[in-house]
Amino acid sequence: MPRSTAELVELLDIEDIDVNLFRGRQPTTSLQRVFGGQVAAQALIAAARTTPGLTVHSLHSYFLRPGDTAVPIVYDVEKLRDGRSFATRRVVARQHGRPIYLMSANFQVPEEGLEHQDAMPPVRPPEEGLTLPDLFGTRLRDDAAAMREWQQEWAALDVRYLGNTLAGGITDDGERPARAQVWVRADGRLSDDPLEHLATFTYASDMTLISAALVPYDLRTTSPGMQVASLDHSIWFHRPFRADEWWLYDQHSPVAAGARGLVLARVFTQSGDLVATVAQEGLIRRHPAG
Repeated sequence: MPRSTAELVELLDIEDIDVNLFRGRQPTTSLQRVFGGQVAAQALIAAARTTPGLTVHSLHSYFLRPGDTAVPIVYDVEKLRDGRSFATRRVVARQHGRPIYLMSANFQVPEEGLEHQDAMPPVRPPEEGLTLPDLFGTRLRDDAAAMREWQQEWAALDVRYLGNTLAGGITDDGERPARAQVWVRADGRLSDDPLEHLATFTYASDMTLISAALVPYDLRTTSPGMQVASLDHSIWFHRPFRADEWWLYDQHSPVAAGARGLVLARVFTQSGDLVATVAQEGLIRRHPAG
C-alpha cells in the first residue's frame, strides 16, 4: 500500500488505454486482496475522466470478488446519461476477465441552492486522539514486523481514534450502542485539484467503517474467528473539502443481522461543515471456532 501521500497520488493516477477504458496499477502490499478503498477511488477517477466540467455528488458500489494484488485492474466506463445538469456513469472493474467491482456515479454541474445540515457533535480535537500505533498498543511497539507492516500499508493516512460507545471516549446516547469516531487526513499535502481530494477521501473512507458494527461485541476485524469484508459502499458528497485537512468520521451502526452489519457515517470538517455522508454494509461472519 502507499507509504506516503505522494505514493497514494501516484497509485490513483490511472492510465488511459482506450476510449472509456482505463488501467489501475497495484501497490506493493502484503494484503491478500485489493483494498476496497483503492478500487473505489480508482473507479471514481475513471468515471471523472469522462465527465469534464462536472463534479461527482454520489457514488454507489458493490464489491463482487476479492481483487488480485498481483495484476493491474481494468476499468470499463459506460456513459449512461449526459444531461444539461447531471451525468451518470457505470464503471466495471475487471481482473482475469471477470468483474470484481461495480460502481454507478452521478455527476453535476456546480450550482447554488438551499442549504441546511446537522450540527457537528461535540468531539475532542485530533491531537487528543490515538494514532494507529497507539491504538494497537504493545503489538506494534514490541513487534518490529508489525510496525513495518503498518508503515507500509497505512502510512499515507494520518488517523486519530477518539473512541467508541463501549470502550469510552464517546457519550453514550442509549439509543445507538454501536458508535465510533476518528479524525482522518492525508499525511501530506495534496494539490489543489478537487478530484484528487475526492479520490483520496474515497480511498480512506473504506478503512474503519466495518469496525463500528463490531463495537457492541468488543470485537475487531482481526479478532479470532471473524470473517469481515466490505459488500457495498455509497458516498454522497455535499460540499468541497480538502482531504489533507482533518475530517471527522462520525460512524454508527444502526443494525447487524444475517451476518451483515450496516454502518452510516457523517463527515465533518474541523470548522463544522457537513461535507459528505457514507454508508456501507459489510460481512461480519463469526465462525464457531472463534
